Amino acid sequence: MTKTTKRETGTRLPRPLVLVVDDQMPMAEMVADGLSERGYDATPVASSVEAAKLAQEDRFDAVVADLRMPELDGIGLLEISRRAAPERPVIIMTAYSAVDSAVESIRRGAYHYLTKPFKMDELALFLGRALDDARLRRETVSLRRALKERFSSDGFVAKSDGMRIVTDLVERVADTSVPVLIVGETGTGKGLLARALHSHGGRSSSPFVTVNCTALPEALLESELFGHAKGAFTGAVSQRAGLFEEASDGTIFLDEIGDLSPALQAKLLDVLERSVVRAVGSNKERAMNARVVAATHRNLRDRIASGHFREDLLYRLDVVTIELPPLRHRREDVPALLETFLRQSLARHPGSVVERFSPSAMARLLDYGWPGNVRELEHLVERTVLLGNKSVVEAADLPLSLAATATPTLDFGQAVLPLREMQRQYVAWAHDKLGARKMLTAEALGIDDKTLSRWLTREPGQ
Repeated sequence: MTKTTKRETGTRLPRPLVLVVDDQMPMAEMVADGLSERGYDATPVASSVEAAKLAQEDRFDAVVADLRMPELDGIGLLEISRRAAPERPVIIMTAYSAVDSAVESIRRGAYHYLTKPFKMDELALFLGRALDDARLRRETVSLRRALKERFSSDGFVAKSDGMRIVTDLVERVADTSVPVLIVGETGTGKGLLARALHSHGGRSSSPFVTVNCTALPEALLESELFGHAKGAFTGAVSQRAGLFEEASDGTIFLDEIGDLSPALQAKLLDVLERSVVRAVGSNKERAMNARVVAATHRNLRDRIASGHFREDLLYRLDVVTIELPPLRHRREDVPALLETFLRQSLARHPGSVVERFSPSAMARLLDYGWPGNVRELEHLVERTVLLGNKSVVEAADLPLSLAATATPTLDFGQAVLPLREMQRQYVAWAHDKLGARKMLTAEALGIDDKTLSRWLTREPGQ
């Protein structure tokens, strides 16, 4: 796309290609010569119609065009260039009397305008800045595309609106160190998302440590998290570093944080507030530099109301919350998830005869409510690959338990219902309509999330 020039050091550097357009060829040639002296390869053109044809090619890195030209003016050429290459910068040259039109060109996407006569160094300066900005925009697009591809390789599928919101949040916070709280039903992929946050950020080369807050008794979990000194308790024959220290410069993932005991909640709050850890039986504190990502399937507001979770700890954890939608609210992701799980399962079991799922089987999967979410789908595919005895899986080959489940609808029947019952049904319908995203639903209904949770858990007639 670009030619190169050789400096005295022998390093070959790209020379950006610039299309210079002015209906007066001497002016076009003068600008082109000036740019060539300043490290650009410039092509002068006196016909705006010819320039329009050249601008539709992708070989030019930038366009410098006069505003007032016969047949096609600078704004028309700008629009043609932006349609052909949206990231390519266009700089407009104009006489003082046409400044208003030049300002309009900025509104339509020109990078800058220069009033004649101008200095060549000024044009070269703005052209350099414009090319740098265009390069950064291209790199951003490339990085976003690469991140989405990496999400796919991690098993993430984001065709649904709900999952696109999730991936966008990960893009924005992966490279920061702020705590992240992941909420969602069991089986939605909270652990996978936590690992994606780690692997797509600047801490990816450091440890990722997972802690299941329900897997160990309180005394043992405290020692696991914060470490212990020699002799701190029976069996502590030597000093041991805790998982917070093991995760130094990396990420510690606290799964099922909603079930953490009150005593450990208090200690975790201290760690988050002061960024230090103290081992069990020790008087010394050590600096902690691990990013904390927590996850829960529980409603922490309800846990606070019942006295099982500290409100101040929630405020510390809830800097950024990512809500994973259940699979029944992202059905458009099912085919791609199925393909991903089938490919992975066949790689683990190369002797399987299963090759694909039939359209009838896919329709059955799309109708199912998936109470176990993505994990249930993954296990179904694994079981089918292991036990299947033909290449194409039909609907009849699927478990009988995969019956279609109804989506909540507004149905008042013939009876006149109490207002509270109508409100309960409407809140459930709105929650379903918005992809089971509680924060979005609460905002749309104009209530807080605590009130929303109360209505969603209310039984008919209450």
